[in-house]
Amino acid sequence: MSATVYDHIRRNNIKSFFLILLFPISLCAIFFGLVWLFFAGDPEALVYGMDFFKSWAPFVLGGALVWMMISYFFGDQMMLGFAHATPLSDKSTEHKKVFKAVQNVALAAGLPTPKVYVIKDESLNAFATGISPQKASIALTSGIIKALEPLELEGVIAHEMAHIGNRDVRLNVLIISGIGILGFLGNILIRVRSRDSKNNAAALIMIMGLSLLLFNWIVAPLIRLAISRTNEYNADATAALITRNPMALASALQKISKDARVEVLDGTDMAVACIFDPGEKALAFDGLTSTHPSIENRIKRLTQMSGRI
Repeated sequence: MSATVYDHIRRNNIKSFFLILLFPISLCAIFFGLVWLFFAGDPEALVYGMDFFKSWAPFVLGGALVWMMISYFFGDQMMLGFAHATPLSDKSTEHKKVFKAVQNVALAAGLPTPKVYVIKDESLNAFATGISPQKASIALTSGIIKALEPLELEGVIAHEMAHIGNRDVRLNVLIISGIGILGFLGNILIRVRSRDSKNNAAALIMIMGLSLLLFNWIVAPLIRLAISRTNEYNADATAALITRNPMALASALQKISKDARVEVLDGTDMAVACIFDPGEKALAFDGLTSTHPSIENRIKRLTQMSGRI
C-alpha cells in the first residue's frame, strides 16, 4: 500500500528527532575518542576526560546559548537583510494575488498570516523566517511571483507555511548559530592551552578544542544538511496536506529548479532556508553535501500523495 501524506510526515518527524540527537552524541564520541587516542588507550585517561568534560561543558554550552539567543531574536531580520528583501504593501494592486494566496494558505493551515517580503530577482525562489508563527515572514522573489500559476504559487507558500508551522525556521537559526559558536570556542580552547605538554589538563583543553573544530568542520554540517533534506520532504508533505493539491507544488518545483539562483544570497549560509538551494544545480540524487533532496525525489513523493489526502 502506498504511503499517505500522514505517513510521510510521521516518518520525517521521527528521522529529524534522531538526527538532532546525533549532535550531542557525535560531539561526545569525538571527544572521548580523541582522549583515548592521545593518551594511548590509558583507561585512567577516560576518567580524566570525564572530569574535565563535566568541568568545561557548562562554560562551552553557556557561551553557545548566549550566541544562540542573540541569533534567536535577531536572526529573522538578518536573513531578510541578507536577501535585500523589502516588505510588500497590502495596498498594492500589483501584488493583490500574493496577499490573497498567503491569506488563503494561512487560513487553511490554521496559522496567523505572516508578513510578506519580495526579493527583486527574476529567479524563482522563496524562504520563510521568524521565531514563531506569530512573528513569521515569507520572502518571495519577484521572478517566482511572475512565473507561477496561482495554484503553483499557493503550493510554494504552503511549503513555506509548513516550515513556519513545523518550527523548522527556528531550528535552522539555532543550529546554524550553534555550529558557528562551537567552532569559535574550539579555536579559543586550542589557543589558550598550556605550553606544558605533560600537563593532563592542558592536553584535555587541546583535545576539547580539537573535538569542537572537527565537529564543526565535518560532522555537524553533514547532520545539518541531513536535517534540512528531511525538513524539505516534511514541508512538501505538509504543503500537500494544506492545499490538498500536491501536483501544484510538484509543478512549481519543476519550474523553480530551472532557475533558482538568487545572486544576493551567493556566499551566505541561507541555502537551507530556501525552497530550493539558490546556488545549487538540480541534482539527480540526494547527496550528503546537498542542502535539499533532488527535485526528482521530491516530485516522486508528491506524486505518490496525489489522491491519497
